[in-house]
Amino acid sequence: MMAPTTDNAGPTGDPRSSRASLEALRAEIAKAVVGQDPAVTGLVVALLCRGHVLLEGVPGVAKTLLVRALAASLELDTKRVQFTPDLMPSDVTGSLVYDARTAEFSFQPGPVFTNLLLADEINRTPPKTQSSLLEAMEERQVTVDGTPRPLPDPFLVAATQNPVEYEGTYPLPEAQLDRFLLKLTVPLPSRQDEIDVLTRHAQGFNPRDLRSAGVRPVATAGDLETARAAVAKTSISPEITAYVVDICRATRESPSLTLGVSPRGATALLSTARAWAWLTGRDYVIPDDVKALALPTLRHRIQLRPEAEMEGVTPDSVINAILTHVPVPR
Repeated sequence: MMAPTTDNAGPTGDPRSSRASLEALRAEIAKAVVGQDPAVTGLVVALLCRGHVLLEGVPGVAKTLLVRALAASLELDTKRVQFTPDLMPSDVTGSLVYDARTAEFSFQPGPVFTNLLLADEINRTPPKTQSSLLEAMEERQVTVDGTPRPLPDPFLVAATQNPVEYEGTYPLPEAQLDRFLLKLTVPLPSRQDEIDVLTRHAQGFNPRDLRSAGVRPVATAGDLETARAAVAKTSISPEITAYVVDICRATRESPSLTLGVSPRGATALLSTARAWAWLTGRDYVIPDDVKALALPTLRHRIQLRPEAEMEGVTPDSVINAILTHVPVPR
């Protein structure tokens, strides 16, 4: 796959055409991945907001395939890094390599220089290597030997982690979790979806060859740039802004939490609601847009009290309760 260029397909394109192209992603990815529409939508929202995604699910639910299918449908470059305890920061960002012929050091880019980086099992590598992604995610550049090197645009980190296996892992600290725009759960498929998966494999589906599955580019980086410009023009009323603030402030006052949502989290919720409003065909945000994106945008930004966790309280249940009690603007 070629790395995209945005010279001639920038925000001068038709927003309606770009929206149709991005909506077509769902059907295209469904040729390879069965029954994960919410995760697909979340990845598109993250691309529109220039954010990053944490994918949580047990092994074997097609997290890697999902990212690869998204990259193929958008004609973007993608790379995968398997995070392990011995992975070094330079294995991700790149390093200076000595060339004996020229007697000079040259920079060898790491896998982070791509459009979609799949950071597989990010919680299996020590904090030093985890933090090597922080500058890339926040500043969209990598600094080696004092020289900043910009990353391609678009750039998205899709990091995966296993929610049930904690032995030998290094949980992401709150500061790094907060850098992810969305935390998407990738559940086990329903019975019918699992039957569909097995039927496809019985008919010769090869997850390593997406072209044979019929996955084709249906959108471009130009469509994405046009869409981002249109999302930025989506209007937000003062009532919606206040509604987002009230939701986030309610998390800070919840008796079930030791850590509530920060102002950065409130900004993230406003951005994701805006992107969702545009994707659904509106040029303004309504309360339902905020509710639709509240769980994936906020669930990783709060911390439960140990006693609440022992009682079976979950981040999602706390957020749902807050959405029920915070007054909705008319």
